[in-house]
Amino acid sequence: MTQLLKKTPDWLVVWSAARDRLRRELGGATFDAWIAKLILLDFSKDEIKLGAARPFVRNWVANHYVGRIEKALRAEGGNPASLTIVLAEAESPRIGGALAAEEHVPGPAAVAVLPCAPSVLPRQTERERPLFSRRPDPNLSFSGFVEGTSNALALRAGRSFAEDEADGISVLYIHASFGFGKTHLLNAIALACAARGRRALLLGAEDFMRQFLGALGRRETLGFKEELRAADILLIDDLQHLCRSSATLSEFLHTLNAYADLRRKLVVAADRPPSMLENLGADVRSRLSGGIVTSIEKPERAMRFAILKARAEDYCKKHTSVTIPEDALARIADLEDATPRDLLGYFNNLTVHVGLTQSAVALNAALSTILSRGSTRRISIEDIQRKIADFYKLDPREFQSAQRSRRVARPRQVAMFLARTITERSLPEIGRRFGGRDHTTVLHACRRIAALCAEDPTFAQEIEFLRRVLAPEK
Repeated sequence: MTQLLKKTPDWLVVWSAARDRLRRELGGATFDAWIAKLILLDFSKDEIKLGAARPFVRNWVANHYVGRIEKALRAEGGNPASLTIVLAEAESPRIGGALAAEEHVPGPAAVAVLPCAPSVLPRQTERERPLFSRRPDPNLSFSGFVEGTSNALALRAGRSFAEDEADGISVLYIHASFGFGKTHLLNAIALACAARGRRALLLGAEDFMRQFLGALGRRETLGFKEELRAADILLIDDLQHLCRSSATLSEFLHTLNAYADLRRKLVVAADRPPSMLENLGADVRSRLSGGIVTSIEKPERAMRFAILKARAEDYCKKHTSVTIPEDALARIADLEDATPRDLLGYFNNLTVHVGLTQSAVALNAALSTILSRGSTRRISIEDIQRKIADFYKLDPREFQSAQRSRRVARPRQVAMFLARTITERSLPEIGRRFGGRDHTTVLHACRRIAALCAEDPTFAQEIEFLRRVLAPEK
């Protein structure tokens, strides 16, 4: 025991001095990334055992820095018989060494060891929990995804990725407007992969951006990358929201390249094709366009009816006393502009009224309200862009570009003005749909077109004509 107490503080002092030497030799950034995370676990019989909190750190240090660590230990008076790097979670720090440190090294040497002390481990483990806690919704599976001509190709591509049949293709890109089923399809792919024993990581673009920037601020980007690349298939929803941060886009490009090199799958969903995401950058667009790019279109009437009927069957199984007539579902399915999300909202509204009163009067009243709301034709910003581009003989993608020529700039201002007056969407949202422009640009466009209408009656008639074409009911 006397022998142990004598040797224990020597190794603690040697390790502390070796850490200082390695910091000077490797530089602060490299030292903080790799060596600072190591814990002195054991030192019996001059066999040094260092612990790393993560497998990636352990493997990297073992492959790249063991020789440098041994050299630093010898330079500070130590001569270890062996040096091994193990996972800290799998090993318990030697208690005798901890006690000896408290009794015999109360000065600066003990303070130098504190960053690697066992007491720090629980806090690290808590903070370094898995980066993404979001799990796929078990209710959004392939069995609940209604197939139609508008989504058949996207569905087949999703199944092929889930079943790992898309040989040689690493990226699936699905684009559609809001409420058309992109999120449902990504959830279904993730659930199917998990059922086959593959690790699927599903997150929104906002999650990706928030977690990455958080790791960047904590200087833990290596852990972020390790967690991200550990998945067999990565699914990212609403990619358009990622375009607001250049640092996050750079990391996303690294992720794309890493998944391609590892021959793993990546599924991306967005509200428009890669070519229309102006802020992505040519390198990211090229990667995304090199995979399968498919869209989900507006559902046809048969598909709208199938969605409502499937939901009605599920509802009636749980509420056996309620009957929902098919003719009521058929009348809702006749609403041409209804998205799948709209249809589910209409159905829920219908069942609330029927479930409360269970009377034909309540059913007809609810149906009348739904039909009056749904029959009002709604138009999207994308619809406005297409119509205005067609009127002025342009390609809609030119509205997303940085061109400032009068040929493009004035029609773009008209489209922004009509998007604001017809859809009543917010200025920032309209700006995002026009190539990620600032809300002040949209505001300037609206004021400019309004001023031109006041100055030029012919131009005002042109704007009024376009507004009636786009929204004839107003």
